[in-house]
Amino acid sequence: MESGRAGVMDRRVIPAAATEAIWSAADGWAIRRIDWPGMPLPDDDSPPRGSILFLPGRGDFYEKYLESLDYWHNEGWRVTALDWRGQAGSGRLSAHPDLGHISDFSVWIDDLAAFWAQWVEQTPAPHVIIGHSMGGHLVLRSVAEKKINPVAVVLSAPMLGFLTPGPNRVLHKVAQAMCRIGDPERAAWKISEKPGTTLAARNTLLTHDEARYADEAHWKVARPYLGMGPGTWRWVERAYASLLALDAPGLLESVEIPVLLVSAKYDGLVSSKATETAARRLPRAQLNVWGREARHELLREVDAVRDKVVRTIDDFLDRLAPPVDEAPAA
Repeated sequence: MESGRAGVMDRRVIPAAATEAIWSAADGWAIRRIDWPGMPLPDDDSPPRGSILFLPGRGDFYEKYLESLDYWHNEGWRVTALDWRGQAGSGRLSAHPDLGHISDFSVWIDDLAAFWAQWVEQTPAPHVIIGHSMGGHLVLRSVAEKKINPVAVVLSAPMLGFLTPGPNRVLHKVAQAMCRIGDPERAAWKISEKPGTTLAARNTLLTHDEARYADEAHWKVARPYLGMGPGTWRWVERAYASLLALDAPGLLESVEIPVLLVSAKYDGLVSSKATETAARRLPRAQLNVWGREARHELLREVDAVRDKVVRTIDDFLDRLAPPVDEAPAA
């Protein structure tokens, strides 16, 4: 745990062991990535620990998670993280570069499936995937639709439901109407991560840790292309459509892969109740919920919370994604 704590690494510098690069999607779109090699093994007989692929949330960028990514590297994992198409260092999909936009979530799922197929051929097993917020939503859909085949899945505050009152089917129709009566690429809200939240109060949605919260602002100044504001109405409409896809009877029930869901009960961005519902539907789910001590960005919380979250993930992966030669016989 020590290597993951504040002060052990400089969260505002790309670690020396990491390499930033570009992966070209099937249509040539440039997707930004960062990679850490696996740590040197103590002897030639030791198996590699395995490989982790990390996917961030909407409007996110991998710099925010350097601390956790570098921690897993120091635990022996081969680590990769991506920026989703259309945000951070992976270009934009709207004429308005400050807005998060997508024509359909399947675009992101197809990118992930294509990257995964190449990545597993180039990295040591076992292969694990971790997704935060929207990244968690897209990871779960990709797994449920059999687009990717990790041995274990970790979802951090996954976007499996919003806090807006009402059934998803009704809210989807509202979003469809908003796309019809105006430009679907216009902003669905004004600022911050959700309607009605001011920039001054933004941190109260994300983390109690002021220093980690300030890291984000540092990176946006150092790398201005990382910044992104609200989502478009088309993003909202497609988000509800994707939530409805996950609601399909039998879909989550068919997932045979072990899934860890870590959630903040009083999350101000996504519905923790929806996460609990998904956990009940997943045959091999483990759900860990934190109370008022935790906000949305569990991996960027104060040490007292973050250390427990990371330890929970470590324990889950030690049990369900052990090194290849330690895996139980089938």
